[in-house]
Formats: sequence, C-alpha cells, structure tokens
Amino acid sequence: MATQAAPSKLIKGATGDWEVVIGMEIHAQVTSKAKLFSGASAEYGGAPNNHVSLVDAAMPGMLPVINEECVRQAIRTGLGLEAKINHRSVFDRKNYFYPDLPQGYQISQYKHPIVGEGQVIVDVSPTERITVRIERLHLEQDAGKSLHDLSPSESHVDLNRSGVALMEIVSKPDMRSSEEARAYVTKLRALLRYIGSCDGNMEQGSLRADVNVSVRRPGEPLGTRCEIKNVNSIRFIGQAIEVEARRQIGILEDGGKVDQETRLFDPGKGETRSMRSKEEAHDYRYFPDPDLLPLEFDQPYVEALKAELPELPDAKRARFIEQYGLPPYDAGVLVMEKANADFFEETTKGRDAKLAANWVINELFGRLNKEGLDVTRSPVSAQALGAIIDLISSDVISGKIAKDLFEIVWTEGGDPKEIVEARGMKQVTDTGAIEAAVDAVIAANPDKVEQAKAKPTMLGWFVGQVMKQTGGKANPQAVNELLKQKLGV
Repeated sequence: MATQAAPSKLIKGATGDWEVVIGMEIHAQVTSKAKLFSGASAEYGGAPNNHVSLVDAAMPGMLPVINEECVRQAIRTGLGLEAKINHRSVFDRKNYFYPDLPQGYQISQYKHPIVGEGQVIVDVSPTERITVRIERLHLEQDAGKSLHDLSPSESHVDLNRSGVALMEIVSKPDMRSSEEARAYVTKLRALLRYIGSCDGNMEQGSLRADVNVSVRRPGEPLGTRCEIKNVNSIRFIGQAIEVEARRQIGILEDGGKVDQETRLFDPGKGETRSMRSKEEAHDYRYFPDPDLLPLEFDQPYVEALKAELPELPDAKRARFIEQYGLPPYDAGVLVMEKANADFFEETTKGRDAKLAANWVINELFGRLNKEGLDVTRSPVSAQALGAIIDLISSDVISGKIAKDLFEIVWTEGGDPKEIVEARGMKQVTDTGAIEAAVDAVIAANPDKVEQAKAKPTMLGWFVGQVMKQTGGKANPQAVNELLKQKLGV
C-alpha cells in the first residue's frame, strides 16, 4: 500500500512539491426490486411520488421491515471486496433535517456495519497496480430528491428514491492522484456489476462518489480534508480532484488555512464551491434505531452466498493470463466488463488468443467507443469476428484486407467467408503474380533501389508500393521474401 506518492505524482506548486491524498465514499444503489425497509418499488423513474409507501413517507406509526435481498447483496459485495463479514450489525438513526428526508433522520449503520475491512486491487496503468484498502461497507436508505427548477417560487419534493437501499463503501485515504481515483472507481464499478449488487449506472445516480481531498508536503502528516459531494461521473471525479487540490495548494502557499467543509463540483465552471462546514459524527446524534433489531446471521448463510458468486474480475484476469497467455494489461482490459470478457471468450474459441485479443481490444472496442456503443449492441458478432480471424490465420486474407472486411461486416452485416468469395478479397499467394508486381515497382524506382542497398530499412517503402499495386491483396510475407532476394538486402 503506497503511503507516499511517487515523485511523478506530486503536484508542483509555486513553493515546491505537494502530495494529494484521496479517500472515497461510494454510494451504490442496491439491485433489488423493493426498498430497504418497505415493499415500494425501487425502480428508477416513474411519475413523481409514485413509488412511495407509507413507511417511505414517514407516516405516524409506520415501522420499517428489513428487505433480506438487500442484506444478501451487501454480504455478496463484501465477499467481492475480500472483506470481513460481520455476523452481527446494528442499524442507527442519523439525525439531520432536510426537506426530502421525511423522517427527519436516515436509517444507516454507524459503529457496527455489516461489512468490515477489505481491499480492491487496482490497475492504474499497464505498469502500475495499487491496493486501495476498504474501511467498511454499510447499508443505509437514500433520501428523496428536491427539485428547484420546476417553479420560480417553490421547491418540489419527489420521494420515489426515499428509502431505496444504498451500500456506502468507504475507502482509506490510499489514493495519490486523480488517475488512481478514476481507476479505483472504474474497478469498483466493474466488481459491483459482476456481482450484480449494483448496476453502476452513474447517469441515473445508481453510483455516486463523495470524494475526500487533502494536500500535504511529502512526508508530512495528513492535511485538512474537504469532501466533494455527489460526483456522478468518473471523468468529473478526476476533474474535481485536480481543481480541489490546486485550490487547497493555492490557499496554503498564500499562508492561509484550509477549512474542513463539504463542497460541490461545478463541471461547467471547472471549480468546487463551498456547500456547508463539514459535520462530525457527533453532530448527527447517532443512536440505535429502536424499531429494528440487530441484524444477525451465521457463517453457513455467508458460505451459501459465497458459493453463488460468479468468477470475479481478478480471478478472471488471472485465468486469462494463465489459460490464454495474454499480457496482464490486455487481460485487465478484457475483464473490465463481464459482457466484454464473454465476447472475447466466444471469439477466441479454438483460435489464437493473442490475435483474438488484439482484434477485440483494438478494432472492436475502438470502433464501439467511437460509436458510443457497448459490446451487447455490437453490429459484429463474436462468431463473425472469429470468422475474420480464421481467414487471417489461414492466409486467405491479409491483415489489411481483414480491416476492410471488418468495415463491411460492421456496416452491412453478412458472413465474412461469403463476402471474401463474392468480392474477390482473397490475398494473392501466387508467387508469379507477386513477382510481376515486385519487378514493376523495382523497374519504376531505380534511384530508390540504390538507396535500399545502402539502407535496408527502405525495404518497408517497397513493400508498401507492392501492396498498393496489388490492392493490398499480396501476401506480405511473400512480398518481403521476394524483395529481399531481388534487392540483395
């Protein structure tokens, strides 16, 4: 665990280097049909105040009843975080007033959470991995939503979200750059989606981050932190950290003092602004909720949930490296989404795994990103991509023609083998035809021939010319061999 940032991660200030220290509280909405303490629908959307039971609206005499599915999802997530599962946990009332919190308190967990310490291993880059320690995961209910833009004189309250189950996943302050923080949220989101405990949809607010940022001189004690509330995109998390760290460095370098407070990030203006001074735990007057018994279960209950877990990203990555001989980074890219990993495994059946991985990562993912699609909506199926790879492996088409073929299948569909036959796309392996093209290029460029003899790297230029002359259909290996013979290099 990195306690001090590498020199490359330090931020240069006017008076020297600074280290940014980042911790995060992720609020992940639990995948469940009903809310945490009521039977009302937890589905996103719906007309305002349409998914609200008497419990959610805090009508007098209404009592909360725990939703066991939410408990199961929290335990499964804890197992995915390699965390300690607490067989006994307690729900507390966290008291604060807010118009969209009808009870005047939030039911949460304070001293005795359902999940204790764990860890997430994060690939920051092809050459860097970090471990982010998890402090705890607890269950709590979400608040409703205040809407201030529907009327010039009134605020409206929608309680559809009130009482929806959240898992709050609290990290230790183990991140030292915005890149590390973005990579951590990306990894955690992937883990939750694999487990099926949260859909990770940040646009709909299913995953939101409170980002704690402080700065210090390298090697000094931790500085005063500010919490940036409810950041709802991975890109914005990175931006918020950068601007907040710069703001704090500016204050300290001017001889000022950073106030501990809660701030909001404004992506339009690229700044954070003060929301309120940061409350401490005692300000919330936590006490055990008298309407809920302590939550208790035994180890066999945990073991049964563990047995149902799917293969998780780290295990899948290790298997891809071992089984398919993939570089660790490629394996990490492929397992980031379960659907991507499944697509790759379908594509690579009985084929060269490294070639398949290159095509899936570079051609397919590159094109999907460009078009704003995910792999489940890919116009090129795993079977079609596998067929293109078969045509390359059997020397029926060259790599260049394969890219043209991929484009045709993407835009028009169809069977790659039939397209190659119908459009005469097979590569020329007839050495006689290739030799004629090689001779023609050599005859047309006597000056370049002399240069090539003195500088063998010129060979690439000749290969390009021959490929151009044959419409990219010549077998590149055969072209290379013939050119070497004829040019004597």
